[in-house]
Amino acid sequence: MAAAAQTRNPVRQALVSSTGTFWDTVVICALTGLVLVSSILAYPDIDYTSDAALTKMAFAKIPYVGTPILSFGIVTFAFSTILGWTYYSQKAVEYLGGRKIMRAYRLLWIVMVYVGSVVNLSLVWNFADVVNALMAIPNLISLLLLSGVIVSETRKYLWNDRLNDYHEE
Repeated sequence: MAAAAQTRNPVRQALVSSTGTFWDTVVICALTGLVLVSSILAYPDIDYTSDAALTKMAFAKIPYVGTPILSFGIVTFAFSTILGWTYYSQKAVEYLGGRKIMRAYRLLWIVMVYVGSVVNLSLVWNFADVVNALMAIPNLISLLLLSGVIVSETRKYLWNDRLNDYHEE
């Protein structure tokens, strides 16, 4: 959602939005890894051949709060993912096809959310992996093409002590 923010300084916005990645990747994943490793060490009889089952069993070993923490994390991650993908996909469809196709796209989106909740989970993950890889292609190309602008803006705002300045286009 960082790209949708109305900000006066793109570098500051990039720095702020990068903290979301930090919390998700470094903190949450590290804590989950610690729970998994300590559960495997404390309970060697745990079946660790299935990722989801291992995570569920590992958190269940934390008395009273383990299962609610895992449930809360899954629900908030799933909900925020649906919201984020909804927003970005609508903006992409609106850009590519205009407002006239938005109603049809929204209906398709609702149908696909339902389909994703009832079909085989491995099919859903494989589809998500392919679509994410395809989304990476235009993003990586854009990063390459905009790298000069990114470097210039970063230098201007970070190294010239101008983080509070307004961005002029």
